[in-house]
Amino acid sequence: MGCLAAVNDDILQNILSRLPALSFASAACVSKSWNKVCDRVLSRPKLVSALSLNPSLPDAVKEVLEKVLSSPIRPQFAIASIGLQFSLEEAHQLITEKLGSRTPVITNATFGIIGRDALTNTMKEVRWNFDPEEDNSNSQGSDAASNFNRGIVLIVGFLPGLKVDTVPLLRPKREPRFTMIDKFMLDIRDYTASVSGCIAPAGIILFGDQHTDLTPVLAEIDCAMPEETVIVGDASCRFLFRSGGNSQSSITDLYYFDAVALVFAGDKDKPHGIGETRFHVTLSTGVMPFGPELRAVSVTAKGSECSWLTACMNGYDEILDSQRLLDDISDEMDDESTDLYIGVIQKRPSSIEPEKLELRTYLAFYEVLGGDEEYLVVDGVGIRPGDTFLFYHSDSDTASSSCLNAFENLKVLKAASSSKTRYSIRDAAAGGGGSNGEVFGGLMFSCHYRGESYFDSFPFYSNFPGAPLAGVVCNREIGRDSTGSSTSMWQQAKGESPARCSLHVCTTVFLVLSFVTPSADH
Repeated sequence: MGCLAAVNDDILQNILSRLPALSFASAACVSKSWNKVCDRVLSRPKLVSALSLNPSLPDAVKEVLEKVLSSPIRPQFAIASIGLQFSLEEAHQLITEKLGSRTPVITNATFGIIGRDALTNTMKEVRWNFDPEEDNSNSQGSDAASNFNRGIVLIVGFLPGLKVDTVPLLRPKREPRFTMIDKFMLDIRDYTASVSGCIAPAGIILFGDQHTDLTPVLAEIDCAMPEETVIVGDASCRFLFRSGGNSQSSITDLYYFDAVALVFAGDKDKPHGIGETRFHVTLSTGVMPFGPELRAVSVTAKGSECSWLTACMNGYDEILDSQRLLDDISDEMDDESTDLYIGVIQKRPSSIEPEKLELRTYLAFYEVLGGDEEYLVVDGVGIRPGDTFLFYHSDSDTASSSCLNAFENLKVLKAASSSKTRYSIRDAAAGGGGSNGEVFGGLMFSCHYRGESYFDSFPFYSNFPGAPLAGVVCNREIGRDSTGSSTSMWQQAKGESPARCSLHVCTTVFLVLSFVTPSADH
């Protein structure tokens, strides 16, 4: 110990920075001086991620954990996304046991995973495009078939200057039709206020249950949160979570979990000299609007599953033959695999802030399921008579050009990160003043309907080849879009402000994290 005491701090820091996470944690407990050196090693934010396609769940979890814990990190949160053939419960247990009791963890089952292989370090995008139940009949006869829908991507983060925890969206088991949106918003605000002294978090990563429609939830979040709060996630999946402190056992017996938010809030007790972590979002969409503007005349909701509506051209009263309309659309489409949606403009007041009298305008997407001579049938509920809509279809050219736009947006962010210009993708002029930023990692949420022909991680890894990236392939992608890019041309032609949209289809959402050094921040 006497020899170690004589080692100067620079040499000790060099040694400690090479330790794996568990050994590093032990070293931080040796003495106050060693703890201070460890703090210097982790004075900047850090994301680490790894992907494994090992068909054995314990082995896959072991591979990704060994990779992400192979260097110093104090896990502040973790997100694990697994293939549908893996056991969600077993995967969650294996990961939470290894990461300690105070680390918030979300584990979700997904349609595909994106990241760097834990063993080879090669970038991989894996999409599983079939029902896992259909695969069971083939899994005994083919090793290749049994490996489908098996894999995991894990991302672990440490963000000094921020506090992170999970906040669930509850639904009482005694009143299963009632989702507690108001309590959800209050819990997010209360947590943020308790750790940061303000009510608005810096960012939210949201995971929604596959049987829950998050459209009204996201509309309320968008209404209540300032523009600076970034919101991304996967709106339709199966998930489990663990909070960073409070026990869940007391509420599990009373409530269902319709969603869980990973909330990032500023730390009011942040030590002097710690920089700032910033969140940036850009989107790559793959749908295109077409045809005339239509108006819903009557709407009948079938439970919470689908809606039957009659429609007319906006400005006319004649009810359209929906089956003939769909047949005409089918004849015009070159690709039979094209996905069809309606994008509905919804003008609604806030239900949790009724004092805000103005109506908010949102764009909500509904997949078209079919129709007959009278009714158009769409997936989901929430459409009202008088709402106007356009048809949208998935489009490869739009996806390709939009992917290039995302690349250019991130390219500008890359250039700005090495300049003295404060920059966000949403508004390059925001804030003013000089500040340096360095991109240190990212997450992406990509729609599985975009198919295997798109390498969606290209905009990120081409601009930031050394930064960790983890992604999931979703059914519905969450990405707060305050610019109204999905409807700008449509509504500008009518002289209206663009509608806001947070829940997308055929879209890839990029969340990019950057770090501003203290010297540049002040």
